[in-house]
Amino acid sequence: MTFTEKNTLIFLVVSALGFGVYAALVLSRAQGVPLVEVAYAAPMLWTIGGAIVAGIVGQTVLSALEPKEAREKDQRDRDIDRFGILMGQSFIVIGGVVALLLTMAEAKYFWIANTLYLGFVLSALVGSSARLIAYRRGLPQ
Repeated sequence: MTFTEKNTLIFLVVSALGFGVYAALVLSRAQGVPLVEVAYAAPMLWTIGGAIVAGIVGQTVLSALEPKEAREKDQRDRDIDRFGILMGQSFIVIGGVVALLLTMAEAKYFWIANTLYLGFVLSALVGSSARLIAYRRGLPQ
């Protein structure tokens, strides 16, 4: 497994775990309370911040363990990275459009914020998964 593959795997795991922790925190606070009344902002900010820090730490540790490979990136890596970005980008757009529609419908901030967060997470998961699949099976023609 190449350095870039390992780094992508770290990003995938951190994104999934971060959202999982956030969902668990919010759902645990919703015991007997409507979901839209749950205090979600602090858990969202902390889990996003924690995921960013965990991703940076993971990449730093990986770079320290494999310093030579950390600097190497060939054309195939760049092509796969671009492919992953294109695959995941649609979820950012979908999340943004749905959040815009929710805003126009004057939905609760809870739904708007969580729609945006879910769009970002799905983008990360789909984009990372597409990269990992492309490393194993090659880029689609």
